[in-house]
Amino acid sequence: MAAHDDDLDPDIAQALAQSVDQVDPPAALRDRVLRSVGAPATRPRAASHGTFPSWLATAALIAIAAGLSVYTFLLRSHIATLEAELRDAILRAEASTTQLAEVRRTASDAQSRIAVLTAPDMSRVELAGQTVAPQASGRVFWSRTRGLVFTASNLPALPPGRTYQLWVVTAQAPVSAGLLKPDANGAVNAVFNPPGNIPGATAMAVTIEPDGGVPAPTGAMYLVGTAKGV
Repeated sequence: MAAHDDDLDPDIAQALAQSVDQVDPPAALRDRVLRSVGAPATRPRAASHGTFPSWLATAALIAIAAGLSVYTFLLRSHIATLEAELRDAILRAEASTTQLAEVRRTASDAQSRIAVLTAPDMSRVELAGQTVAPQASGRVFWSRTRGLVFTASNLPALPPGRTYQLWVVTAQAPVSAGLLKPDANGAVNAVFNPPGNIPGATAMAVTIEPDGGVPAPTGAMYLVGTAKGV
């Protein structure tokens, strides 16, 4: 008696099914079968290759924004560093300029002193402290052609708004030779240009006057020295 399909051993049926290659039916056949059972025919959606998913575009924008933020921060930090270096360079240049000016001034003063001290017409005047400054003393080296060098020690500290003024005393009137500011120890070491074409000097004197000096002495004399043959 022949066996019916329902009596087919399940293991044998599974083996037969797996032994046959799986083949997708044609699209037309698939549509006819679906219509025969009343199901709507559908077609597979073609994959879109021309656009990115929205989440991928958003992620890309976020990554770009984050990268720009980091770059901006680094750029600002670099600019701040360069500005600090520029300020330091300017300060160093200004300090160098100031030091150079001071060296030049010192060299010029030294040359002027040498010129006065070696001048053929150089004269020396000793100045003694007066009643208001008994411990003070000074000395003037004067050349009519090359200038005047003045040194002093133990001068009293100046009151605010006041300065020492050096005078060349002549038979006609005192002539200002220059203004003096002693250091903390009361010492002065200054050089001045020639006072000009003045008549013979009879003395040298130092007084305290208002800042900026005056055309004629008004204060007490702190140093006085007689000039001979000047």
